[in-house]
Amino acid sequence: MGEKKSIGLWSAVSIGVGGMVGAGIFSILGTACQIGGNAVYLSFVIAGIVALFSTYSYAKLGAKYPSAGGPVEFLVRSFGSGILSGGFNILLWIGYILALSLYARAFAAYALTFFPDAPSMLLNIFATGIILLFVFVNFIGSKAVGRSELFIVTIKVGILVLFAIAGFFFIKPELLSPSRFPPVNNILFAAAIVFLAYEGFGLITNAAEDMKDPAKTLPRALYLSVFIVIMIYVGVSLAVIGNLPLPEIVRAKDYALAEAAKPFLGSIGFTIIAIAALFSTASAINATLYGGANVSYIIAKEGELPKYFEKKVWGRGIEGLFITAGLVILFANLFDLSKIAMVGSASFLLVYAAVNIGHLRLRKETHGNLILIWLAIIGNLVSFSILVRYLLSHSLLTLVFLMIILFFSFTGEWLYRKCTKREIKVRKNV
Repeated sequence: MGEKKSIGLWSAVSIGVGGMVGAGIFSILGTACQIGGNAVYLSFVIAGIVALFSTYSYAKLGAKYPSAGGPVEFLVRSFGSGILSGGFNILLWIGYILALSLYARAFAAYALTFFPDAPSMLLNIFATGIILLFVFVNFIGSKAVGRSELFIVTIKVGILVLFAIAGFFFIKPELLSPSRFPPVNNILFAAAIVFLAYEGFGLITNAAEDMKDPAKTLPRALYLSVFIVIMIYVGVSLAVIGNLPLPEIVRAKDYALAEAAKPFLGSIGFTIIAIAALFSTASAINATLYGGANVSYIIAKEGELPKYFEKKVWGRGIEGLFITAGLVILFANLFDLSKIAMVGSASFLLVYAAVNIGHLRLRKETHGNLILIWLAIIGNLVSFSILVRYLLSHSLLTLVFLMIILFFSFTGEWLYRKCTKREIKVRKNV
């Protein structure tokens, strides 16, 4: 019983903040600046607003149906035991795998800055090692996840806040001038891309069964974590573009935050931000691995992966953790995930749109506000359309990869059901 009540409000908030403030602000910021220019902070605000609208549905649904499955549970309850819910559940799991792989690569890249003469193979060693470390942490149990996440998040948020505050004192107003803003389309394209930096809020719902009083704790944790992250992203992005000319940001886009610290903190600033990047990406892995493992387990439990995946390991249902981690290590070591991050963003936008559409079907049970639900649906679908339009013009191969992922998710689900005749089992109300 104690294990089920092990995650309180601030541990839950830390899981959400940890899942969001990870590779997003460190790896995506440079690319976002390249597209959104000196108005990139507006892109973070727009993406944050889209995330907030979806947060409303997650809060309502999570409070009504607390489950380790989070959005998986919501989709099954909304659409029933069908290919639609199954396909979106698989798409969500793939999204987590892509995000985790990106975080692992980002952690490895920042770790490598401390070993400038090291062989490139060390990048793969770091990426694999950080995943294995948090497999062990997650194996210990949910209490270890909450405690370790709270510790890591406190350090990284403190460093980022100090960076933003210090940067404000050295901002060059001309670098932020609206006269230098790019076209509105670019700002919207950047917003669609940086949505990936917010997807982690949904991880809080995966911890609902381990929360103390989820009906109260879950909504508070969701809203708090998204508001905190919006403020962090806006503050940090303002400090970056206000201190570093755009060409220099683009030139150093893989480590834009660290480079932006040099004008006012010198070389020590670069090191401090690199350390913050290590903490941030590590905590994102910690939180996302916890949620992603739970997602893969609940998918197996409810009937969407082969029964072998339900096999107990040492008497505990943690096989989802091992399966997820194994696939993440494979992706992190074999693929370049810089552009695949866009596929991750698109995947989460579609899944969140599906959750909100499902909320419409359950609105009488959750007493949800119709206007807020529709705003969330529109925000997600418009953002997805904007991202597809950008990929069509700038990265056709990435768009093809996205189409393959979508085809695999739904066709794979259809084929598996046809072969096994297995159905999803919707649980009774908690």
